[in-house]
Amino acid sequence: MTVNGTEVKHHDNHFYENIGVDFEFPSLYEKLTAKENLTYFASLYQKQQDINGLLDRVGLLSDSNKRVADFSKGMKSRLNFIKALLHDPELLFLDEPTSGLDPSNARVMKNMILEEKAKGKTVILTTHNMYDATELCDRVAFIVDGKVKALDSPHNLIMSKGASKIEYAYLRNGKEEKAQVSLSMTGTDTTLIKLIQESQLRSIHSSEPTLNDIFVELTGRCLQ
Repeated sequence: MTVNGTEVKHHDNHFYENIGVDFEFPSLYEKLTAKENLTYFASLYQKQQDINGLLDRVGLLSDSNKRVADFSKGMKSRLNFIKALLHDPELLFLDEPTSGLDPSNARVMKNMILEEKAKGKTVILTTHNMYDATELCDRVAFIVDGKVKALDSPHNLIMSKGASKIEYAYLRNGKEEKAQVSLSMTGTDTTLIKLIQESQLRSIHSSEPTLNDIFVELTGRCLQ
């Protein structure tokens, strides 16, 4: 197998200079502070990014001199994530990077991942969070029992398994009625057209399958 142009069986220490890994379970020295951890791991590489800048990005600068043993799960996750970015690698392996994070910190992490993608880096993400996969991934592979069951862009996977629909509600004889129509057939739905012309719609929205729906349909399994 070749990674970054190097056959992995013949790699040397330089091979790791362009690879960053963020495990779901943090690999940190708990007796050291956050900054001591990053300083140590940065010393293993020829190239290093600004440690304080990374800590600030994930909201840990004020806790940089605390021992990691005193960190919460979410704080450890954020620290472990920026540890993978220390040497500005071209290839990132991220395992459930937003696991255990509140929505605000998860948003920060996802923005940083998108920034890495925008720089032209390769990001390989493993996750059970289909919302993260939809937002962050250009291509998604569903792996079941060690085999790839599907491989495509999130949009293509979604659209291949179900057309988008329009769902709308309106009043009839004082009672709310609901109806739906395929997005491609809205021009032939006389009820919908009439309601729009008469400004009688109470609500309208589109819906489509999610990656979670596609996973369940392809595998017959529910995500935990």
